[in-house]
Amino acid sequence: MGGALVWDSAAIAVPVVAALSIALAACGGPSRQGTSAQSAGSGTRCAVQAGKAVDGVTLTPTQLDDARTIYDVSVTMELPGRAAVIAIATSMQESSLVNEPYGTSDSLGLFQQRPSEGWGTPTQIMDPIYASTRFFQALALVPAWDALPLTIIAQEVQGSGYPGAYAKWEILADALVATFDGTATECGTSGSTQPGQPGSRRA
Repeated sequence: MGGALVWDSAAIAVPVVAALSIALAACGGPSRQGTSAQSAGSGTRCAVQAGKAVDGVTLTPTQLDDARTIYDVSVTMELPGRAAVIAIATSMQESSLVNEPYGTSDSLGLFQQRPSEGWGTPTQIMDPIYASTRFFQALALVPAWDALPLTIIAQEVQGSGYPGAYAKWEILADALVATFDGTATECGTSGSTQPGQPGSRRA
């Protein structure tokens, strides 16, 4: 669940320009291109579809919509695709990509952010766009976030009691981002698609 933040929740409209500029400079800019999750042995980027298993997980249309919202916010903020992979994997662990109106203590929403820890009001946190923006703002403030493993970065933002749990969603998150950025293709019409290990960070 989301840990303590140092900024006022009313500052959501103020972009963290300096932090984002540093992050983007380290990544070589906001390009959406890069290596995606691939189907085993084929090099094909497999698109995620509702009702079709990817890496052993089948998502609903609502879950796909929430993942797409997270991705779209990352694009609006001109963050590299790796940021969306981290955020989607984090949300998958925290809420199964479901905008939950409850959680441990006062945790809420896609990222199980806590009003008592400065993430915003309950109404704000239950807005997927707001919650995603706050996640990315916190992500951008972590030094060298794009060069560290997903588990470490997610833990820095979330302060979870189970920091190792985020890693198991990286393949699925990478496949979702490849689907949304148009680099994925349909891999078969039924059954389970098994993408390979997630590739190098997106540029």
